[in-house]
Amino acid sequence: MKQFDFIVIGSGISGLNFALNASKKGKVLIVTKKKIIEAATNYAQGGIAAVLGKIDNYEKHINDTMKAGAFHNNKRAVEYMVKNGPKEIQKLLDLGVPFEKNKSELELTKEGGHSTRRVAFVGDRTGHSIEKALINAVKKDPQIEVWEDTFAIDLLVRNDRCYGIEVLKNNRTLQLFSSAVILATGGLGQAYKHTTNPRISTGDGLAMAIRAGAKTQDLEFIQFHPTALDIPRKKRFLLTEALRGEGAKLVNEKGERFIDELKSRDIVARAIYNQKEQIYLDISHKDSKYLRKRFAHVYKELKKHGFDLTKQKIPVSPAAHYVCGGVKVNLKGETSIKNLYAFGEVACTGVHGANRLASNSLLEAIVFSHRIAHEIKKKKSPKYPNFSKISFKNQPSNLKSKIKKIMWKHAGISRTTQGLKNGLRQLQALNNKFSHVQKNISSLEARNLLNISIQIIKSAIKRKQSLGCHYLSE
Repeated sequence: MKQFDFIVIGSGISGLNFALNASKKGKVLIVTKKKIIEAATNYAQGGIAAVLGKIDNYEKHINDTMKAGAFHNNKRAVEYMVKNGPKEIQKLLDLGVPFEKNKSELELTKEGGHSTRRVAFVGDRTGHSIEKALINAVKKDPQIEVWEDTFAIDLLVRNDRCYGIEVLKNNRTLQLFSSAVILATGGLGQAYKHTTNPRISTGDGLAMAIRAGAKTQDLEFIQFHPTALDIPRKKRFLLTEALRGEGAKLVNEKGERFIDELKSRDIVARAIYNQKEQIYLDISHKDSKYLRKRFAHVYKELKKHGFDLTKQKIPVSPAAHYVCGGVKVNLKGETSIKNLYAFGEVACTGVHGANRLASNSLLEAIVFSHRIAHEIKKKKSPKYPNFSKISFKNQPSNLKSKIKKIMWKHAGISRTTQGLKNGLRQLQALNNKFSHVQKNISSLEARNLLNISIQIIKSAIKRKQSLGCHYLSE
């Protein structure tokens, strides 16, 4: 029997930060399905928001967060996050994250929905820099063990109590036991045909929690990022909101602006979607030397596709980006299942409400994973019950692509009640054919995508009125 004090599923900012704090209390295992650096955090471009400037204050940040979230937010959670944000930024600085500075002060940028500059950044690869700093610290900690290329299949739950997880490693299934299991598995963008998320974002933690009977909240609020590179038959590459914060304009084919680029993401995404023609992001009026330095990563990526950010308008369209809901947790990260915790994008603290304010995601992940690690305690090993192992059989072909098309058509940026019901029927028909999975990660991911997609549409059907990211056109 493999046994640990804490098992963390996921190696993004929240999982790594939790592990670093929890290692002071016991032995930690981090399970990640790819390499440790393969997390959504690694792809976060814009930055991390906090009250860091002299003209800013907590009340402004709280109000901006509540307004962006259509006041559907848990205000207590918002206040906790905002007020603890600055000290968590300082801890990241202490770990070596090289946030941009102007002399001795942090340089801050502005993004959509923010009333002032409050986003700390590292060029246009902030997430990558944070991820590297946390990984370096984890590797130096003797109390933390990392299992890469290990897929978490299911939670081991009995009588609403979590005892551990079942994993697939080296084509073998193993059962791992712990007094506390931490879901830090990130998002679910791969449920949609077009997404900014990496391929790993298949909603694994959320699906495991759903199958185990954990309560979820606000799954209907799927945020679509307004500006992803739009090239036919190519993956949607994210064009950071910081571009608009630094003066990029959104224009139609005639070169006309049609929206205030710094409104909240749900509003801008819908405005682009409703244009029914190709929309472009244009920042070519800014100094080319400045752009190549400030947005070095975006500049290089666009050049690979034949675009020059400093000279051309860039074709863009919205893409699935972030789920504002998730596994329902309290401010301690506790789920409805004993000994199961969740934080980061997989969790719903209520911070984001019906629409996430830009650059609040990394902040939420770092603040709440720190609090949880301090609240949680090492427990004596319980008597572990016996759990039967998952059985593996065949599944419908092309299941992932079928799910993506259904979700994009029926549960996308603009929804209808009838469309949602049609989408649910189609997903349930797929589910009726899919009773078991093949012994590989792709098959397991397909099962997870199917589980979460059904729950997203069920949640959307229950919400009869438009709110934030959930927009009903009829």
